[in-house]
Amino acid sequence: MALIYIVEDDSNIREIETIALKNSGHTVSAFEKARDFYRKTEDLVPDLVLLDVMLPDESGYDIVKKLRKNPVTKQIPIIMVTAKTTEMDMIKGLDDGADDYIKKPFSIMELITRVKALLRRTTPEESKYARIDNVFLDHERHMVYVDDAPVELTFKEYELLRLLMSNPSVVLTREVIMRHVWGTEFEGESRTVDMHIKTLRQKLGAAGSKIKTVRNVGYVME
Repeated sequence: MALIYIVEDDSNIREIETIALKNSGHTVSAFEKARDFYRKTEDLVPDLVLLDVMLPDESGYDIVKKLRKNPVTKQIPIIMVTAKTTEMDMIKGLDDGADDYIKKPFSIMELITRVKALLRRTTPEESKYARIDNVFLDHERHMVYVDDAPVELTFKEYELLRLLMSNPSVVLTREVIMRHVWGTEFEGESRTVDMHIKTLRQKLGAAGSKIKTVRNVGYVME
């Protein structure tokens, strides 16, 4: 599921949003202030942002503008959440770059439905096949081949390889790998990723050398 960042200064609303989205299968990080949100986003870009308009250190409108100007964050789907209900407030948020708008108070069902709908519109459909040189992945059959010979992988090894092959020549941090393959935030468990990379390389034989280590960062397949 998706990695969602919540930026909300009301602790009660922040907790409700966090619980609701986690119960829907998403990974969630919540922030009271804009500066903490910016710091986290520099380390890991989320799949969606749930953004309050009125924050203690910066307006939600200004945050949207900054995200849209940054090449790294300009494509992030953003839902603005606010008690402001006038038509002009909604228009301003959307004009600044927000993708959707939720008015407080809102129901949990509305929140989950809007998040699901926006993710559906903005998440590209994944290819059923991937190939890097002599390594071929058939996601329909859940099979991997090297030089047309099948390779037996565990479920996690397969998901790890699929992630790498779906992002050729893109360096993936251990944090990103943990979230996508294990469905959890990275908490220093680098050994988990490293050991799976080691066994995956061994099973791929000579083709395992296509998975390269980027020191102190993560891995890339090319």
